[in-house]
Amino acid sequence: MAGSRNPLLQAPLRPIPSRVAVIGAGTIGPDIGYYLKSTLPDLDLVLVDVAQAAVDRALARFGEYAAKARALGKMSEAEAAAVTRGVRGSTDYEAIRGADWVLEAATEDLSLKQKIFAQVETLVPADALITSNTSSLPAARVFSGLKHKARATVTHFFAPAWRNPVVEVVRARETDPQVVEYLRWFFCVTGKVPLVTADVECFMLDRVFDNWCNDAAHCLARATAAQIDSVAGEFVHAGPFFVLNLANGNPIITEANTLQAEAEGGHYDPAPIFRSVANWATCAIGKRVPVPADVTAVVRDRLLGVLWSQCVDILDRGIGEAPDLDLGCRLALGFRQGPLELMRSMGEPEVLRVLQRFAAERPGMPMPRRALGEYQRFERGVLVDKLDGVIVITLHRPEALNALHDELNDEIGQVIRRHEADPAVQGFVLVGYGTRAFCAGADIGRFPGMLGNAAASAQYARDCSRLLAHLDAMAKPVVAALNGMALGGGLELAMRCHAIVAQREAWLQFPEITLGIAPGLGAMVVPYRRWPQAAALFHGMLRHAERLDATSAHEAGIIAELADDYPSLIRQAVARVHTLAGKRRVPLDRPVAIAPFEAVGAAQPFSREVVGIIENAVRAAAAAPTLTAALDIGYQAFGQSACTAAAREGITAFGERRKPDFSRTG
Repeated sequence: MAGSRNPLLQAPLRPIPSRVAVIGAGTIGPDIGYYLKSTLPDLDLVLVDVAQAAVDRALARFGEYAAKARALGKMSEAEAAAVTRGVRGSTDYEAIRGADWVLEAATEDLSLKQKIFAQVETLVPADALITSNTSSLPAARVFSGLKHKARATVTHFFAPAWRNPVVEVVRARETDPQVVEYLRWFFCVTGKVPLVTADVECFMLDRVFDNWCNDAAHCLARATAAQIDSVAGEFVHAGPFFVLNLANGNPIITEANTLQAEAEGGHYDPAPIFRSVANWATCAIGKRVPVPADVTAVVRDRLLGVLWSQCVDILDRGIGEAPDLDLGCRLALGFRQGPLELMRSMGEPEVLRVLQRFAAERPGMPMPRRALGEYQRFERGVLVDKLDGVIVITLHRPEALNALHDELNDEIGQVIRRHEADPAVQGFVLVGYGTRAFCAGADIGRFPGMLGNAAASAQYARDCSRLLAHLDAMAKPVVAALNGMALGGGLELAMRCHAIVAQREAWLQFPEITLGIAPGLGAMVVPYRRWPQAAALFHGMLRHAERLDATSAHEAGIIAELADDYPSLIRQAVARVHTLAGKRRVPLDRPVAIAPFEAVGAAQPFSREVVGIIENAVRAAAAAPTLTAALDIGYQAFGQSACTAAAREGITAFGERRKPDFSRTG
């Protein structure tokens, strides 16, 4: 399914690379290599640089990173050993001969890159991938001398490349579209978040970052670097001057903005001060200095003006897409909100005021070509594809393992309602983005403010269940495709679908008891009515947060089918939709008999009070005459659990990132 919104919907067109060469062992090259080895431990990796000292430092860094991951418990001893095994360094370009993929991460110098790739092409097969990590130079320039341009493009990583999930993949004119699709698939399957951009100077995200920094420098006539960073702290986790210090970014901004000015006009010229200052006197992340109100207003308007100016230009010219722009600004650049989300929250009158002021102060800079409301017409948390008459909805919150929140719930519902009356649509598949999670639960959201208020908490659960209630009433089938963990509210969503298929490595859990609360969206009701034969399993999951692996869930009849990989999962889920289309569902409006609960042992680590609330709710809901009545018992039990000392301890501990202590809460 070429060109799908979800990169994993298609099977890869070439195998995972077995031999990769990274050229440039300075700052980002070794980090890219470490990411590759962390996800592909059997990879044969060679780091090439003209300086032996750089190669030696890069190899040492691998060992340091692996040792730190081992010390933090993020890697086993065997995994840490695998990361450093099969890694070589060389100053001889002959070392890259025969590589499946050559990834260049050398200095941002066009002539140097062109010289490197002229050598590379003589050493690797004609179908080997060739990519450059440039942040600003268009692929058309970088690869202009290649004989086989179709297999080459830019893959722009963000620092630190081993941890920052974002990679821009450039859709260059002479690059084979299948290469772009393969790179999207590869990055997604190895834990990255690929964002596709057009082949223009500075691509998508660096246009935002470089000009954010450049206009911050233009503000130095009115404010200090520390003051500007303090004002910027409303919008980003780290101010522009702090980041420039961290990345030695002054030369980068000078080069990038000069490049943009040459292509698009002198209004992009870099601020002259970048050539005369090596380091900025600013404040640390999270710290601020006093800023007079009038200075705050000037700086704030300028930063917002350049941010929105670049964003509308990116969208108007098709450089990138709106959801990628918002997501990339958050994940790669550290914005607290995506710029388009920020636009929406501030409202059109304020956005227009800021842009009008910016246009007056910075003549020539881009302005919106459409009504502002047009820039908000996109789905933020889902990817929507159509496959064989079935709408595939991918939960797309990679920064939160696809966890649900109010807006994501609403978007899923909106997509379903938009298509469910279409006779050409047979049904729907829900799947998670990436390889780790279908959905890691529900964001706590507004719930902490409702602790102690049973009625408000119960109503909160009802409100959060609107999508699930819609699924209950649907005629067209919805199939959940579990591509990884399904936790809490995510598992409740899956269980309200008409069938579940799962990859063999997937697993299920209701972790709410670990927070001192009962599940709120139907977990104490629906599983027992749909799969009464598995009641004992659900008892353990609800009272002890026991994990249930996909194979066991399949044996118990909860999961209809197991799949070996992501493309198979989607194919089987789509086929299941076709099988279910037009068939009546088994009604859940009947009381069920359930297995009795075993006594809670003396070593019970969770709240006995909340366990009792769960048990009582399960019994009462099982005996309720209708599904609606049973669900309401669950909502009220959730509200009751919100009034316990255990809930306050569990939610507080979650916010403080510590293990809760239920020994004193009951």
